[in-house]
Amino acid sequence: MRIASVVGTRPQLIKAAALEPPLRARHEAILVDTGQHWDDALAGNFFAELGLARPEHALDAGGGTHAEQTAAMLTGLEPILLAWRPDAVLIYGDTNSTLAGALSAAKLGIPVAHVEAGLRSFDRRMPEELNRVVADHLSTWLLAPTPTAVANLAAEGLVDGVTLVGDLMQDLAARVVAEVRDRSALGAVTEAAGRSLASGGYLFATIHRAENRESAAIAAWAALLGRVARPDRPVVLALHPGTLAAVEQAAIALPADVIVIGPTGYRTSLALQLHAAAVLTDSGGVQREAAWLDVPCLVLRGTTEWREAVAGSAGRMVVVGLDADRVATELARLAPVDRSAALAVERAAGAMVAPAGAPAAILDALDRTPGTD
Repeated sequence: MRIASVVGTRPQLIKAAALEPPLRARHEAILVDTGQHWDDALAGNFFAELGLARPEHALDAGGGTHAEQTAAMLTGLEPILLAWRPDAVLIYGDTNSTLAGALSAAKLGIPVAHVEAGLRSFDRRMPEELNRVVADHLSTWLLAPTPTAVANLAAEGLVDGVTLVGDLMQDLAARVVAEVRDRSALGAVTEAAGRSLASGGYLFATIHRAENRESAAIAAWAALLGRVARPDRPVVLALHPGTLAAVEQAAIALPADVIVIGPTGYRTSLALQLHAAAVLTDSGGVQREAAWLDVPCLVLRGTTEWREAVAGSAGRMVVVGLDADRVATELARLAPVDRSAALAVERAAGAMVAPAGAPAAILDALDRTPGTD
């Protein structure tokens, strides 16, 4: 088969790093980078770090409104697909790049394969929810990461072409986790933070969702972080450039003992999670990684599409929204200050992630044309 893969964001590069090598060993393939995450801090450095070959095509379609960005991607993708005529277009996740890849392929009559099909937050206010629903209903191969995702697809009448394949991000985490067990993996962040970071001696946070860039939400999560940050256990906040711009535009000062750093590399992000007392995030990817690393995780959203991660966490992952009282209560339970260092050291020493086997499952699914069995 000739397969064109469409990526554009950091999480999609992580998934592609797990799938591209075996994909290219079995099929003729090209990689198209839309540029949705367009600078080196967000995505550029990931290619080198993850050993991912540079894309055959780069659209530089980052920035702008949702409409402007998606339109630029559609305009850029169509001539590439017309010229190369792939047998399938492979898309990942729930971004504008996902939507553009699905629309471009479907309008040209090219079958679509959707990795992470079937995820649902059931919140149509989220742009990601709209993207993933449309992508699923345009796809021939629906490559679901969880049993709940399979059930969600069935509830929408999508049964043909559905395969439970597991989570590509878990396979990459399994390959890398041994490299970040030692606290020395925090060296670069320690320098950026301007202070030493000991295992269990900080909380790690990421915030990037559109709903958390509104002024009221910024004020709420800034106050929340200030409530739990301490001189002896600061919050290390890896802030997306778009979120940082929103904070500056809202003229909201972040509290003392909240250390703001820029986007980090993949290994550094894993190390920050593994050695943290706990993780606070609105990111689906970080949420799953924290679960695999067995790190307490508070989800700064009202809902999550990764319900298995919450249900299977034995109470270590909790959806808390922006409720500061709830966050403080859960941190006292999951990561008490007097024990967090010992717990983190023990966790890091034994950290292992079981591979999901998703690359092989996805390739096997692509070898079967849905509806021909």
